[in-house]
Amino acid sequence: MLRPRVLVAPGNQLQKGLVLAVPRAQVTIPSSRALGTTTSAAPAGAPLQWRPVGLGQGNRLSLDVSCKAHSAIPEPAGLFSAEEHDACGVGFVGELSKKPTRACVQDALKMLVRMTHRGACGCEENTGDGAGILLSMPDLFLNTVMSQEHGIKLPPAGEYAVGQIFLPRDETLRYKTRVIIEEVSAAMGHDLIGWRVVPTNNRSLGLSARKTEPVIEQLFITAQGKLQKLEAEQQLYILRKLIESKLRDAGIDDNECYFCSLSSRTIVYKGQLTPEQVRIYFKDLQHEDFRTYMALVHSRFSTNTFPSWNRSQPMRMLGHNGEINTLRGNSNWMRAREGVMACEALGLTKETLQKLTPIIPASSSDTGAFDSVLELLVQCGRSIPEVMMMLIPEAWQNDALMPQDKKDFYMYHSTIMEPWDGPALVSFTDGRYIGATLDRNGLRPGRYYITNAGRVIMASEVGVVDVDEEDVQKKGRLMPGNIFLVDFEEHRVVEDKELKERFARREPYGEWLKKHVVTLANIVADVPESLRQPPSLLPPPPSPPSAAANNIINFSKTSNSNGTKAPAVQEEAIQSILPPLKVFGYTREALELLMVPMAKSGAEPLGSMGNDAALAALSRRPKLPFEYFKQLFAQVTNPPIDPFREAVVTSLRCFVGPEGDITQVSSKHAARLDLHQPTLTLEEMEAIKQMQHKNWKTKVIDTTFAVTEGPAGLRAGLDRIAKEAEEAVDQGFSFIVLSDRTFGPNRVPISSLLATGLVHHHLTQLKKRTRVGLFVESGEPREVHQFCTLVGYGADGVCPYLAYDALFALQHDKKLPATMTRAEIVKHYIKSVAVGILKVMAKMGISTLASYKGAQIFEALGLGDEVVDLCFKGTPTRIGGVNFDQLGADALQMHYAAYGVRGFADDSAEAKALPNPGDYHYRAGIDAEKHLNDPEAIAKLQAAAQGNNKELYRQFSALNTQLSRQVHLRGLLRFKTTAQAVPLSEVDPAEKIVKRFVTGAMSYGSISLETHTTLALAMNTMGGKSNSGEGGENPRRLEPLPDGSKNPFRSAIKQVASGRFGVTAYYLTNADELQIKIAQGAKPGEGGELPGHKVKGDIAKTRNSTAGVGLISPPPHHDIYSIEDLAQLIYDLKSSNPAARVSVKLVSENGVGVIASGVVKGHADHVLISGHDGGTGAAKWTSIKHAGLPWELGLAETHQTLVANDLRGRTTVQVDGQLRTGRDVAIAALLGAEEFGFSTGPLITVGCIMMRKCHTNQCPVGIATQDPELRAKFAGEPEHVINYFFMVAEELREIMASLGFRTLDEMVGRADMLEMDRETIEANPKTRGIDLSKLLLPAAKLRPDAAQRNVMKQDHGLEAGLDVHLIPLCKAALPDHAGHDAEPVYVEMEVQNTHRAVGTTLSHELTKRFGDAGLPDDTIHIKLSGHAGQSLGAWLCKGITIELEGDSNDYVGKGLSGGILAVYPPKNSGFKAEQNVIIGNVALYGAIKGEAYFRGIAAERFCVRNSGARAVVEGTGDHACEYMTGGVAVILGPIGKNFGAGMSGGIAYIYDPEGDVKSLCNSDVSSDLLPVESAEDIKVLKSLIQRHLKFTASPVARNILLNWEKSRPLFKKVFPAEYRRALQESEALAKAEAAEKSLLDTYVRAGGKADAFEDLKVLAAKSTVKAPPKAITANYTPQSPETDFKLLKREADLGLPVKGFMPTWEEGRPTVLPQKGADKNRGFINYERQPLPYRAPEERIKDYKEVHGSMEKEDKEALLHTQASRCMECGTPFCHQAHTGCPLGNIIPEFNDLVHKGKWQEALDRLLSTNPFPEFTGRVCPAPCEGACVLGIIENPVSIKSIEATIIDKAFEEGWMKPQPPKFRTGRRVAVVGGGPAGMAAAHQLNKMGHELTVY
Repeated sequence: MLRPRVLVAPGNQLQKGLVLAVPRAQVTIPSSRALGTTTSAAPAGAPLQWRPVGLGQGNRLSLDVSCKAHSAIPEPAGLFSAEEHDACGVGFVGELSKKPTRACVQDALKMLVRMTHRGACGCEENTGDGAGILLSMPDLFLNTVMSQEHGIKLPPAGEYAVGQIFLPRDETLRYKTRVIIEEVSAAMGHDLIGWRVVPTNNRSLGLSARKTEPVIEQLFITAQGKLQKLEAEQQLYILRKLIESKLRDAGIDDNECYFCSLSSRTIVYKGQLTPEQVRIYFKDLQHEDFRTYMALVHSRFSTNTFPSWNRSQPMRMLGHNGEINTLRGNSNWMRAREGVMACEALGLTKETLQKLTPIIPASSSDTGAFDSVLELLVQCGRSIPEVMMMLIPEAWQNDALMPQDKKDFYMYHSTIMEPWDGPALVSFTDGRYIGATLDRNGLRPGRYYITNAGRVIMASEVGVVDVDEEDVQKKGRLMPGNIFLVDFEEHRVVEDKELKERFARREPYGEWLKKHVVTLANIVADVPESLRQPPSLLPPPPSPPSAAANNIINFSKTSNSNGTKAPAVQEEAIQSILPPLKVFGYTREALELLMVPMAKSGAEPLGSMGNDAALAALSRRPKLPFEYFKQLFAQVTNPPIDPFREAVVTSLRCFVGPEGDITQVSSKHAARLDLHQPTLTLEEMEAIKQMQHKNWKTKVIDTTFAVTEGPAGLRAGLDRIAKEAEEAVDQGFSFIVLSDRTFGPNRVPISSLLATGLVHHHLTQLKKRTRVGLFVESGEPREVHQFCTLVGYGADGVCPYLAYDALFALQHDKKLPATMTRAEIVKHYIKSVAVGILKVMAKMGISTLASYKGAQIFEALGLGDEVVDLCFKGTPTRIGGVNFDQLGADALQMHYAAYGVRGFADDSAEAKALPNPGDYHYRAGIDAEKHLNDPEAIAKLQAAAQGNNKELYRQFSALNTQLSRQVHLRGLLRFKTTAQAVPLSEVDPAEKIVKRFVTGAMSYGSISLETHTTLALAMNTMGGKSNSGEGGENPRRLEPLPDGSKNPFRSAIKQVASGRFGVTAYYLTNADELQIKIAQGAKPGEGGELPGHKVKGDIAKTRNSTAGVGLISPPPHHDIYSIEDLAQLIYDLKSSNPAARVSVKLVSENGVGVIASGVVKGHADHVLISGHDGGTGAAKWTSIKHAGLPWELGLAETHQTLVANDLRGRTTVQVDGQLRTGRDVAIAALLGAEEFGFSTGPLITVGCIMMRKCHTNQCPVGIATQDPELRAKFAGEPEHVINYFFMVAEELREIMASLGFRTLDEMVGRADMLEMDRETIEANPKTRGIDLSKLLLPAAKLRPDAAQRNVMKQDHGLEAGLDVHLIPLCKAALPDHAGHDAEPVYVEMEVQNTHRAVGTTLSHELTKRFGDAGLPDDTIHIKLSGHAGQSLGAWLCKGITIELEGDSNDYVGKGLSGGILAVYPPKNSGFKAEQNVIIGNVALYGAIKGEAYFRGIAAERFCVRNSGARAVVEGTGDHACEYMTGGVAVILGPIGKNFGAGMSGGIAYIYDPEGDVKSLCNSDVSSDLLPVESAEDIKVLKSLIQRHLKFTASPVARNILLNWEKSRPLFKKVFPAEYRRALQESEALAKAEAAEKSLLDTYVRAGGKADAFEDLKVLAAKSTVKAPPKAITANYTPQSPETDFKLLKREADLGLPVKGFMPTWEEGRPTVLPQKGADKNRGFINYERQPLPYRAPEERIKDYKEVHGSMEKEDKEALLHTQASRCMECGTPFCHQAHTGCPLGNIIPEFNDLVHKGKWQEALDRLLSTNPFPEFTGRVCPAPCEGACVLGIIENPVSIKSIEATIIDKAFEEGWMKPQPPKFRTGRRVAVVGGGPAGMAAAHQLNKMGHELTVY
């Protein structure tokens, strides 16, 4: 038979509906059909002719071809990158009968349209992000059209295959492409049947979609080729991969030729379309004969607007809603596995197999990559559901309820493949099966219906397909980690349990694991004990260690190869390892601030006030390579997770060592080493190095280089390491250990991070990485971030040997408890590292270390390309930076510090000093780290603002600029000079500019009421905005003035954070801007926690919480798991207050521009980009120092990306993060910001001194504290803030004038007016490689026609909601005038899934009129029927009842604020409601008050963060009542796993007839289960069930009530212990307060005191900038200390100001405590100053004896112990800095602390390190340090001089002061003239350096 043949030739026009035939020279083509045999290429010179067959479709808009590709994704430019994230609506329809129907197609298309709101449009309304449909082969249709159009009869179904192909528009390229396709097909034995042009109608497409529209054709070939032993789908897979390989070889990529599908079973129709356009565009889908038995649809929401037809979904086998967080690691590992992959099931030669690689094309999206691996594994013999179990496993590691055989299945497969981790709903099909699976966390919605008629409908939402309720057999939802599967061969739905049992029992996985898995214990046991003893850098311990300790370390007693000497035991042990500590860059802070707490408590320590230290790339100090890496984190496109409350889904367990072929199933896969966490003990490391287990052997590679090689030795050493690693693999070694143990005086350690990244990438590129395990043995790692980077770049395990020795030394030096064994120290330290790694993983949304390993989730900031390309390939590095020579020089500098020739005596302070440069807390000195907030800068700013002194401000600004050049990227920039300057008088006035200023989000709770209201008063007075932060706002600050004007204490910006504290309808209504806090600079990707002792009085009330009950802010917003979810929250908030703009707060990181684009596409009115360096709240130091990026990068990237996407005009962009001056604002504006946020600066103006004690509640100036004693000391005024902002504005005006800008709008985005400051850059060797050109690319160059600033409002589409109809119908209940009563209203309406946030805007209208109190219950009653969209009843206020007969989607009752909700199934439904899902995920999230009744099951995370609502439901999914703090939840059916995680308050009653509740509860509440016995419990429970029956007619409720006496004992009461305690304390406190109430009330009346808020509200409203308001202040007359103190506490509890209280209660404080029991934390509050006594003057003049009076030694030490406890150990010590305090830079806080602890000799060392002659200087110095002591602001300063003098006195008394001659003499002689303190000090210093001195 002659077959039609089609090629595309140059010069011929293409029309839809044509067969394009190329005839052989002598063949005549009949007019009715195109027949003929052909060659693979056109004959030379022969004209090609096109013959139409059938009717031409012709409904295309002609358009010039503007690009050859069907993708318009531009090349990266500047900071703009076209990378993207996406989320989607996904679903499928299937006929269990497998009978193709037209309804299946039509309903799937309808489903797609009804999920339109889950997709997005770009800068054009008619250009979608992509949509499509995957169908079973429409055989009837294809036979019909091929017969009608081409006269071709297709072979029987299954014997032919169809390729749906995007072809190039360029005719020449298209011709070439088709030739290749046909040649490869023929070579593989697949006969060509013909080509068909797919008829389309592009009239509805947007311009950008049409510009990139491909030619879409169908290729028809025989399904069977020459590989007869293989199934057709396997052959077609091979064929497609070979075609793609040959196309790549010809320079044709996926953007020019893309196979949507090539299959005999399925076909994909998709494109750059909106959901509505799919049916219109593809005319095939409109044909009546187009029938299928299954259809999978997908609607895409991408974060960019660039059309990419091939990235639309479905892919070839799946549709994916979510994000794969670990893509880079998964892709790298897959590339490495290609080296051991044989694909035996495919029977291919090695040469052919090579052409199938890469398995994952380099250009793949995350979904494309997943699809590629899925295809491979399925075609290699596994079934598709089995592969899904393998790639997206359940959380099996910590699930005690999982059957063992299923655990064995997952454990076995975890030895083969790491999870593809991230939030995901994946629908998949291979033609036989169609199904869906959910990620282990259950972070995406998936709902399904099964009908009696045999149809299955699954989608992201319910209501997307119309189904007769009587026909519904079951309503269900996908559960975390579960699979919903339809088997069309068996015509049934396969339950998850049955499915997994089938696969779990297919092979003896448990036996394989027992036989082959190797544990560390096996390894250790196989190595003789003598070979497991590591070398030590320390002396022997002072006493024999315990047996446990002996298993860890055995100390050597002799010198070691590292040049350290074992000293006498009595010497400080830390001194014995100083050279190693110095060579690896340890500092005193690293040891004492970080490592000591880690070893003590097993947790990282906290810090606060952000990070103002120099970036590693700008620091003049040598830095470890770790410090150049910044952690990435999840925001918007995927959620972070909670590694503590949801620990059930997390795991650090990994299998390491040689891997097998993933395409095969073999017991040998289990032969790997099982590591439960990655940190190895010393003994384990030695055992691994020596092991011979199972023929495994280990290669130890030295990672040091010779000192004599100089800086170049680093690169040479790395080359050697790479070569040795490659050779080790080739020689059959199973493990490699990278060890720097050979460091010493002659050898320099190569950074373990450089070595690890190099070896991992080198072996990966060679496809050899999976043949070995990779361990690191290094002295470098000690902090959590360092372990994360090592694992993130491929290390399987890490042994931090020096960290262990350092901890043992610290214990010897009494920095760790002597009661701890060394085994305990190691255990705690390893635990703290493990917990830290979990937190870092979790902030990216990654659950397992196996997925995190090698995922490279970092950005390099300040590393040059040569370093990244070699060691960290694929890691973003956008500003260049240091090269290998500089890194080598830094390593040598640290080595010299350790081993360089020094002339100091061994026992001198210099020789014994470990560097303390102040990486975390400011320290002065030449080698100290620079901080932006140094004491001089703080002092100048405060003086300028408080005195409105413009000259002082100029000095501050100049100093700030100088510091910025050493700290920030913006310090490396300068303004260009221009001749276009304008007069200052023509520039925007300051009054206008300050309206663009806002203060940062600092919650009431993190800062005091006084501070919070002061900022609000200041900003409201000058027209700027203050931000409430996430702690809510007291309603008294929201109430308008009598004339209706706004309350002057009101924050204009109301923040909505993950905890939803205080987020009520009233709170939202009273806002000008609603800010969604996605992340914060100090700890992006993390949640927060407010301990119960801080949740007191007014704070508890403001946050709608119970006093004394701790509050947790979850890491994610539980209604934002993706970009589509954020779009929904934006919609919800806009509905809650249509007049407010909705803002989204993001933190700067690589890719934030792409995320911002998605946010703007999601209709955000405003986007805030925060820098990494801000934050008043508490956070782990790992996050403060190592997460996020400078705002300069994030802002520039955001602006450039928004402009490139033509989205910039739709939003306003704001920036914040350590902004201080007009210069900072000017740079921010030029980089793209329109508004500017300040946090630390305003706090400094009102008194902040950067104590960095915010997290301890000990702020001495009353700012970041809730302690009323300290709040009373607050001295700030709104005037100070106003003065500061106007000075900033005036400085900005001067810069604007000099640059030629009259308005800020003209300035926005003009990066061309900035340039790099070459002088500053060249001054620092480390910055010479920095290139900020990407930062400075003007965005206008990316898209010249796009807006550069906000020029239009977003269209939120509220008019499509139901409330626009409800509000007019409820008019009677919403009077417009005061005095009119609300009348009851009843409304009935139908509702659809597209109606979202029903009732929310109605609540807003009611709240505007009636305030927080609302109306009486049921004043407005709305009866709905149908399928409600997302967020039904969000922030429903009191007075409104919504009753729904039907079902609803996610977020029902979000923020419920007093309303009543009831949902129940239709009365004609045939299923049992209690066994079916009625509402979606995250119901009642952040509910405040009200009632909710749900007849049926709620999906995951029911009542999350409920703080007051009462709810009844008939079953829940996993994680119910998570983070709950109040309210009542009654659950009348089964619950899921992890119930009550983080539940600190409220009560849950669970009906537990099966007795399994305890096993399903999180450990937080599993011990808090009580019987329901008390009368109060019975009353509450019964009444709620009765109301449930009333609202829903529930048979379950009726049955329980009818059998109450039998039912009641089956209930369990969940009553959290913290809540019980808080209620008991509250009751006791109430009684105590009642007893004092009359006394205090009488006192208040006698003082004539009124409510300060009411009094000052009126005064503040009359204030102006020129007559600013005063801070809210208490007005009272002191009585007695006791009464005053009681009143102080009561006023604080009531939320009233305490500023102005005189601290009469401080009278009589002690100055000395016996027994050395002074409290260091509150010493500055509890004790009074007392210096050492002086002898009487008349006595002193008679002799030359000591001026101090004599005291007994014990008395003196007790006095100074107490006095030293008054030192606050300031984060920024003013006493220590030469400009403000000690001219010598004495480290006063440190020696004060050591004196307090009784460590006098160590205090002496600290003193002598800066003060060469304290016996002189300490006497004659006038003590400016005491004048600078910041305690002097509120109290008498610390008696520093007494402490200093006593230290040196004690040194002489104890004989510690001995001659310290230098080790050698220089031969130089120096004369010093002057024998005073200065002369003697100079002589002493010169003598130490080896010179000979004579003093005259």
